[in-house]
Amino acid sequence: MPMTFSAIDVETANSDRSSICQIGTVQVRDGVIRERWKSLVNPDDPFDPFNISIHGITSNDVRTSPTWDRIHDDLRKRLNGSIVVSHMPFDRTAVERAAKKHRLPDIDAKWLDSAMIVRRAWPEEFGKRGYGLSNVARHLGIAFRHHDALEDAEAAAQIVLRACKDTGLDVDEWLSSAGQRPTRRSKPASIAREGNRDGALLGECVVFTGALGIPRRAAVEVAVEAGCRVVNNVSRKVTLVVLGDQDVNRLAVGETKSSKHRKAEALVQKGAEMQILSESDFQSLVRARW
Repeated sequence: MPMTFSAIDVETANSDRSSICQIGTVQVRDGVIRERWKSLVNPDDPFDPFNISIHGITSNDVRTSPTWDRIHDDLRKRLNGSIVVSHMPFDRTAVERAAKKHRLPDIDAKWLDSAMIVRRAWPEEFGKRGYGLSNVARHLGIAFRHHDALEDAEAAAQIVLRACKDTGLDVDEWLSSAGQRPTRRSKPASIAREGNRDGALLGECVVFTGALGIPRRAAVEVAVEAGCRVVNNVSRKVTLVVLGDQDVNRLAVGETKSSKHRKAEALVQKGAEMQILSESDFQSLVRARW
């Protein structure tokens, strides 16, 4: 079977996905991981203590590391023209936003979401427990150190290889099936909504917090159409927390983050598989007009 592809993962300094502070890639040829590459990156951005608590990388660690514009050409040589796997679309969004930030060309690759593959390869296994990388890897017996970019990239590659073995589909066939997603209109309803079962992000559960650039109900419609379940409150079932602008007059005294934001950070620190991202990053994720 055609089993040649790359896998990528990034870590970020703060909630802005362009603030990449570490990147890792692996290259799979003929079903075997042949090359591994990892680099710290100076994001020219402040480090949020929350992000540091997740990956352990600090501003001092990247002080002499290359900035994105210095590694971008090397990354393009590694990935251009290939199928690139990331577990959920956040790493793709981060790479695209970093390129845009530095006014550099995008990676010319065909992107493939390994979480989508998991949903379709083992539809009964992860629906309740979630499609997070550590949960899937644990179930499949893949050992790795989470939140190290290279180890995460290799885990995503191993997941794809296992799915191909179990289903008999190769990566080209998975890529073709990823593009066969019929769309349909969602009817307006309450904020709490179930996602479109044909959506690319089926299985994700999203909470919005803060003032968004569009009306909240419009954001809900975008999320639902993309396949996300939308709920009102943060819990361990939530996989995406989307941050809008915060009105300081509505925050608790002495706080700079909303209660939902703080609760999400606390749950992630306890091991919850949850992404906290900006509105613009969520917009890029769903490829919608905001």
